Amino acid sequence: MKKRILTGDRPTGKLHIGHLFGSLQNRVKLQDEYDQFVMIANVQALTDNFDNPEKVKESISELICDYYAVGIDFEKTTIFIQSEVPQIHEIFIYLANFTTIQQVSHNPTIKTEIADKKFESSTPLGFYIYPIHQAGDILVVNADLVPVGRDQAPMIESTRELARKFNETYKSKVFNEPQAIFGTEKNIPGIDGNVKMGKSLGNAIYLSDNSETLKKKIKMIYTDPNRIHATDPGKIEGNIAFFYHDLFNEDLDEIEDLKSRYKIGKVSDVEVKERLFFAMEKVLSPIRERRKIAENQKDKLLEIVLENSKKVRAIGQGVVEKMKDAMKIRF
Repeated sequence: MKKRILTGDRPTGKLHIGHLFGSLQNRVKLQDEYDQFVMIANVQALTDNFDNPEKVKESISELICDYYAVGIDFEKTTIFIQSEVPQIHEIFIYLANFTTIQQVSHNPTIKTEIADKKFESSTPLGFYIYPIHQAGDILVVNADLVPVGRDQAPMIESTRELARKFNETYKSKVFNEPQAIFGTEKNIPGIDGNVKMGKSLGNAIYLSDNSETLKKKIKMIYTDPNRIHATDPGKIEGNIAFFYHDLFNEDLDEIEDLKSRYKIGKVSDVEVKERLFFAMEKVLSPIRERRKIAENQKDKLLEIVLENSKKVRAIGQGVVEKMKDAMKIRF
């Protein structure tokens, strides 16, 4: 049997090039080798968007279109909606007995996100407990592998620990201990030079952006702030235009030529960005065209996703029954 993969996204908006290199390309590669499940985490999205459910619901369709656009095959990959699989919540409540408030408080990912969202003085309980709920997401299909960014590594380690504790406590073999698969070595920076590209930061290039929008955003990309004239020597390090060239431009000779000339003041930022536009357009244009196809069949794609959710419910129910057998609460 193929090993099973579980990954997913929160439906809080359209996906951007950070997602493309961080996880989406990996999913396209892995769908032929593995039994891949992709979860649309709308319940988790509500933990910090509970007062804006319309945004979460509308974003589900956006995610589905983005998945189709990058080449995720809806026949090979099981895409499902979190709220349609109540077994996740039952698994979560049983796993909650195997961790403590103190352990969750020291989780570096949750600490960072609480600070980012300015929740330090008043953290919603639903948000605070999501690391344990996320373990339920992974274990509902008993995944072997979980593709994530490196900032999510503590979440996977927490899931492994919970699975191990459950198995050891009840002398059972209910759960696998999932392994993390990492995408890019570092986050994709935003066009403003921020170390991370984010929907809420207003510094993202989206997969759905048209050519004109892409061109405008490339013109805004952070380069070398100390370089006033095209004849001034410029820095490559920290220059987002060249970071993106390394990601998108297949012409390595051109990249090297631009970098060499930039360092000695023989090329303008304008030319560097013009060449970047052509390189990015070559990659993003086919994705954009596929997205148009997806937008014209949203209802059909959603039907597939809802059917898949029934399939995951059945898998999850099998896991729940094994847990209840182990805990002596199945009657």
